[in-house]
Amino acid sequence: MDLQLTGRRALITGSTSGLGEATARLLAAEGAEVVIHGRDTRRAQAIAGSIIENGGKAVIAVGDLGTDDGADRTAEQALDGGVVDILVNNAGAYEHLNWAEATADVWLTTYNVNVVSGVRMIQRLVPAMRERDYGRVVTIGGGLATQPFDSHPHYNASLAARHNLAVSLARDLAGTRVTSNIVAPGAILVPAVQEFLTALAPERGWGRTWEEIEHASVREIVPNDRVRYGRPDEIAGAVAYLCGPHAEYISGATIRVDGGTVRGAF
Repeated sequence: MDLQLTGRRALITGSTSGLGEATARLLAAEGAEVVIHGRDTRRAQAIAGSIIENGGKAVIAVGDLGTDDGADRTAEQALDGGVVDILVNNAGAYEHLNWAEATADVWLTTYNVNVVSGVRMIQRLVPAMRERDYGRVVTIGGGLATQPFDSHPHYNASLAARHNLAVSLARDLAGTRVTSNIVAPGAILVPAVQEFLTALAPERGWGRTWEEIEHASVREIVPNDRVRYGRPDEIAGAVAYLCGPHAEYISGATIRVDGGTVRGAF
């Protein structure tokens, strides 16, 4: 299926690793010129260079989206090579903390990094999309926005805010050809997750091999119909679809890519 992304330019925030990197690589493979964003110039250059070596088009934008100045620099660099048609708000972070450990300062920092950073990029890039009457904004959310754990309360709440702002933006863009939607991953297997689970396995009795650990930890922590963790490419596929013209009639929607972790029918 041709997603018709040739000639489009896409900024994927937090794209030097994990879901952001996988999304950037797929959008580039579909013909888009991608802007690789991160806070480390060398890492961003390495990803962009790899995409170019594989026949894609890529440039970099470096900046800390947790600050207005960093967001300004990122937007300026992203726009230096042309208009930005697609904004994928992926950048975010969390710490493994419970209610007793997550202080008010942690909550504030998490909200700034996970929510306000996306708002900063929307405010800098979406007005021009509205003027051109074309654009795509895809926010990476998560199942914890609607089905939170008892732990990671600061992160759960920030995901809910990401979902909410994306739907509010969709309402604001009514009548234009700019859309705003959410892709909500379940638990995704990235190196940090695998390392965390492998370290936890001995005390939980999950087994020795990764196959044993994956199946046992999924059943205990994030039960789902596929009985495994998702892979970054599976999230990237949903994002790529929303970025193209085939998804023009999708607005303010949440596309769950979680193996059936969230049990509700609606």
